[in-house]
Order: sequence, then structure tokens, then C-alpha cells
Amino acid sequence: MSTVIDETETLETPVVDDSANDEAVPSVRYDIASYGADYDVEGLVNRLNREDILIPPFQRNYIWSLSEASRFIESLLLGLPVPGVFLAREPESNKLLVIDGQQRLKTLQFFYNGFFNPRPDDQRNLVFKLNNVQEPFDNKTYKELEDKDRIRLNDSLIHATIVKQEAPKDDDTSVYHIFDRLNSEGRRLTPQEIRTAIDHGDFINAIKKLNEYEAWRKIYGKKSPRLKDQELILRFLAFYFEGEKYERPMKEFLNKFTREHRKPTNEFLEASRIEFTNTIDVIFAGIGEKAFRPIGSLNAAVFDSVMVGVARRLDQGKLDNYERLRQAYDKLLGDSEYLSLISQSTSDESGVKTRIQKATESFSAI
Repeated sequence: MSTVIDETETLETPVVDDSANDEAVPSVRYDIASYGADYDVEGLVNRLNREDILIPPFQRNYIWSLSEASRFIESLLLGLPVPGVFLAREPESNKLLVIDGQQRLKTLQFFYNGFFNPRPDDQRNLVFKLNNVQEPFDNKTYKELEDKDRIRLNDSLIHATIVKQEAPKDDDTSVYHIFDRLNSEGRRLTPQEIRTAIDHGDFINAIKKLNEYEAWRKIYGKKSPRLKDQELILRFLAFYFEGEKYERPMKEFLNKFTREHRKPTNEFLEASRIEFTNTIDVIFAGIGEKAFRPIGSLNAAVFDSVMVGVARRLDQGKLDNYERLRQAYDKLLGDSEYLSLISQSTSDESGVKTRIQKATESFSAI
């Protein structure tokens, strides 16, 4: 069996996910409206503090050093040009989501609020004093700046490009692609990090909570620093609820499902919780910690097909014959066609459909 290890996985048990390397581009053209706006720095910070402008929370932290942040503030105090930012307007709330420029915007917010990269659980946050900059500003906090310098900083303008998808009207996935291409500060983000950033809300929060579930943690291992474990939960839910809509590439299918359920009903959230927890409980009881690992690493194609197959079996009634479950699982992994389907071209539409169908048939007779 050939194995393609997802290169986004670091410091954890690797996940074999051939679909992660699928660079197919979705056959869709976007109609994007964009316009420029110049915001004064003081107004930007006020909007950030009110959360009219949202810097989405996700795994990657603030990465600038105090010296880097100080030089950015110094540039504004000196009247030097600084890069603009990209924002996307959320149609439901009318708030602006930061697509590119979060390090710069966080730096401004930190400086005005007085503490450098504050942590909620840290009682000894570092006072933000400008470091290693020109003499008039060096070792000064925002409040300690001379009046003329503080006013100049307040009135400094930062250009923003604001985008909104006009068409197609049914998915709004262009924000994902803009984020992916423009976000260049630090390492490249994984697809799930981007989804968590731009589709923040009840559904993403529900996935985060499911990711804490004990049986899942015992099977997957320690939490993924790049959110691969959360992406697999999303992948199961997408295939279970809307697998008939699947078209490659895999990440675009998951993008659309996430965006479609960004404002989920309580009924959908509860159904998602029940399907995931009941299914993973049964698999852990019958197969154990080595579930989804045909050869060493956790295999994403085995995961999605076995999870959906067992979930569909549970829809028929209670399953407590774990010995027969294990036998069905072993038989499935001994099927040469199935092994081919989980090891190469795992994002192809026909392969996805066939491997899930085989898994469903394997567990339906238990």
C-alpha cells in the first residue's frame, strides 16, 4: 500500500491523507466586489476593541517580537508608508473579518491597550514600551508619547481593501481562497485553520468540543497543533449528512459544508453530536485505539468510510456485538479493492463513493 503522509502534521502521530495533496481547482468563477477605505489608526483600534472588526481566533498565535512590533509603530510615528490590510464584510453581521494583516492590527491594539501580546491567564503581562526605536519614542508607552506624536499616530491612515462575494450566491467560499492566497505572515495555514478563522461560530465551536471527546482522543492521540483531528470530525459529518453532494477537491467539499452550516440549528448540532459520539464509542469498544490504522498511521480514507458505515448501521438500531464488528472491520481491510481505494487517488468521486459503500455493506449485516 502506498502511503502519502499529510505534511501539515507536526509533533503528533502522522495522518495518511492522500486527498491533502489534491491540488485540483474547483470549476467556479467568482464575482467579487471590492473597494478601498482609509482608516485612521485610532478608529481601527476602537473598532477592534468593539469587535466591529474581527481578528478570527485560530491555532496560529501572534508571532511578532517586541522589536518587530515596535518598528511597525515607529514607522507610523515617522510618517512612513505601511502595508494595507484585507478585510471581508460578513453579510449577516456587517462586521469586517480580517483576511490579511492580523499581526499589524493586533500590534496596534496591544500598543493602545497597554500590554504586549497579553495572555488571559497570565498575571504578569508585559507593558508595551517601544523597544530599540528612535530616541523620541524609545521606551515609551502609548500614553507616554508626547501629545504631538500621539495625535500623529492616531491620525495615521492604514489602507484597507474590503471584499465581498457577489456570485455565486449559494456558498461564499471565495473568502477561503482569498485568505489562503493572501495570508502570508508566518507559515502557510492548513485548510482547517482557515475554516476555523473565517467560519467561526457555533458549528466550529461544536467541532472543537467534539474534539475533546474521550474515546476520540484515545483513538487519535494528542491534539493536532494544525487541527487535523478537527478536520477529520468535520469530514465524517460532511460525508454522513451530505455525502451525495461530494465533488473533488476534498477541501472544497468541506469548505462548502462548513459555510452552509455556519449558522446551524440546535437540531443539527445535537444530531452531529449524537452521530459522532455514538459512532466513535462503538468503534472504540469494538476495535480499540488502533482503529483506522491499517498500517501504522491513521488513514483518513479508512476513517471516513468506516465512520460513515458504522453510523449508518447504528441508524438501524443498537450495536453491541463487538466481536462481529471487529470481524467485519478486519474483513473490510482484507479486501484488495478497498485497500486500493484507501491508498491512492482517495479524493476521486468514484473512489470515495465506492469505499463508503463497501464499508456500509460490511457493517450493515452485523
